[in-house]
Amino acid sequence: MDKNFQEEFTQIIKFKPPLYKQRHQFVKDLVEKYKPKKVADLGCADCSLLRMLKFCSCIEVLAGLDICANVMKEKIIEHLEEPELKKFPEVVFGFMAPSIVVISTPNSEFNPLLPGVILYRHPDHKFEWNQAQFQSWALATARCYDYSVEFTGVGHPPTGMEKAGFCTQIGVFIRKYPQTGESLQSEKPTEVIYETVFKAVYPSLKDEKYLQNAVISEVIFTAQIIKHRLMSKHEEYGNDPERKSKFQPSVDCFSDYLGKLVVEKNMEPFVSGNEVYIPLATIFSFPKVNRLCGTFEKLCKLIAGKVTLSSDGSAVMVNIECEDEDD
Repeated sequence: MDKNFQEEFTQIIKFKPPLYKQRHQFVKDLVEKYKPKKVADLGCADCSLLRMLKFCSCIEVLAGLDICANVMKEKIIEHLEEPELKKFPEVVFGFMAPSIVVISTPNSEFNPLLPGVILYRHPDHKFEWNQAQFQSWALATARCYDYSVEFTGVGHPPTGMEKAGFCTQIGVFIRKYPQTGESLQSEKPTEVIYETVFKAVYPSLKDEKYLQNAVISEVIFTAQIIKHRLMSKHEEYGNDPERKSKFQPSVDCFSDYLGKLVVEKNMEPFVSGNEVYIPLATIFSFPKVNRLCGTFEKLCKLIAGKVTLSSDGSAVMVNIECEDEDD
C-alpha cells in the first residue's frame, strides 16, 4: 500500500457501530440462533456483553470470568501467558466441553491500518496472531477435541485491502458429538479457584407472573412514548382545524426513537377529548413487546384488566394530562 495513502487512511478509519458492539452483536445473534441455556463469557471485562444477554429469554445461567476483579480490563486469549495458553484448550474444550465456543482475537495483519499501533493494540497483550496463526491453532484444537470450526470476523477491511482480513478475527467452534454419560464431568465439588465477585438472580420470564409484569410495563412505557411524540406533533399544528385535519400521526414518524415500522392507517394513534388512543396492533408491532408476547392473543390476555383499554378493547387509553411514573 502506498505510504501516503496509508498515513491518510489511518487517520480516518472508524468502525460504525464500534468494534466491541459488533463483537457483542455477533455473539447475541448466535445465542438467538442456537438458544443455549447457559452462557459463559471468559474475559467479561465490565460485563457489558452479559448485561446485553440477560434479556435473551432462552438463557437460564450467565457466568462471567475475568483475570482482574478491580481493573476489569478486557481479557481474551491474547492476554494469556504461554503456559496458560497451552492449558486453555484443555480447560475449555476438554473439561468444560460446551456445545459452542466463540473465540475472538485481534488480527495482527490489520494493525498497519490502525492509527497509533506500533506492535500490539494493548500493552497487556502477550501476542497477536495473524490469520494463518490463529487458524492453525484453532484447527488443531478443533481436531483434538472433536469440534468443527468456522472462521469469520468483525471490522471489515477497506476496499482494496481485503487480504488484511477482519480487524477482529473470530472462530466459532461447534462440538461434533453430544456428551455421553461417561464423558460428563462428575457432579462432585471440585476445588474452588475462582472468587465470586458479584451474583444476581433475575426472575424468569418463563414464570407467567413475571412475564405479565414485564409486558404490562413495556406496554405502558411504549404507550407513554407514543403519547408524548403525538402530543408534541399535535402542538405544532396549534388550533387550526384545517391543519389538524391533515394531521395523521403514525408510528413511523417517531422513527428516531421507536425504530422503523410500517403500519396501516387503522393502526394510527389518535386523540379524542382528553384521551389518547393507541391501537394494540401498533404496540404489538414494537419488537420488544412482540418478543415478550409472541402472539397478539397472548398480549391481550396478559394485559386484560391491568391496562386501561377502549370500550371495544382494541386500543390502550392514556390520559393527556397523566404522566408516566418515571417522568
